[in-house]
Amino acid sequence: MRRAALDGLPVPARPTTVSTDDAQQLSAALLTRLTALDEGTPEHAYVRNTLVELNLSLVKFAARRFRNRAEPTEDIIQVGTIGLIKAINRFDPDRAVDFSAFALPTIVGEMKRFFRDTSWAVRVPRRLQELRIDLAKTADHLEQHLGRRPTRTELAHHLHLSEEEIAEGQLAAHGYATRSLDTPAGDDEETSGAAPRHLATAEPAYELIESLAALRLLLDRLDERDRHILALRFGEELTQAEIGRRIGLSQMQVSRLLTRILGDLRAALLEDGPAPDPAAG
Repeated sequence: MRRAALDGLPVPARPTTVSTDDAQQLSAALLTRLTALDEGTPEHAYVRNTLVELNLSLVKFAARRFRNRAEPTEDIIQVGTIGLIKAINRFDPDRAVDFSAFALPTIVGEMKRFFRDTSWAVRVPRRLQELRIDLAKTADHLEQHLGRRPTRTELAHHLHLSEEEIAEGQLAAHGYATRSLDTPAGDDEETSGAAPRHLATAEPAYELIESLAALRLLLDRLDERDRHILALRFGEELTQAEIGRRIGLSQMQVSRLLTRILGDLRAALLEDGPAPDPAAG
């Protein structure tokens, strides 16, 4: 089955151990291969699972934005993996878009949805909290197939529940907190009785990483040392001190180099203008 699924593609036995560059190349080939396989077959499932393993580092990278949240990191990564699977299912290899740039917003969006679904303003029974999450997931799933939001009857049929139970879950949903994930921590601190919630630590040049497709040509212009530093920082997710020990520089020198490299890339992006839309004719 493995041979039939891969059709000659040289995928290692442990995809999670490959380098970032190898993972990108293998992902591109496997995403193309996935389109040739029938969904629901063992071969399709094998290729998709391999893609998940190859790109787990992308989920872990996204999870770092929320490392100060109260929710366990393992739960955040698990939710982000669902976003990764959605991105794999939706990705079109025929479009000239880098998969990591396409997948990252979906992964982060799934994490934010998780926080919204698990943040409750009033005490609600656990049963109804879980029903609220099931309703949200089922509604999204059905909307993909129906092209519209499902009715209460359709939700009840899909979840094998009565319409009264669905109505109870929808009513309970009004008890969860809908505060914006983008609200600064200071806004929470000014609210009487609200504990400060620090959602994430800003990552320098995060927008550059999300625009990886537009950066590809610019990255190719960098010298070997600069590319190596970026790979260690954003590929292996090493700290500046760890990078310094790896290449024989001080943390301060690495910091200055990263600032210069990212500044040059940002300036080049602004100078070259926005990347053309791959979908444009």
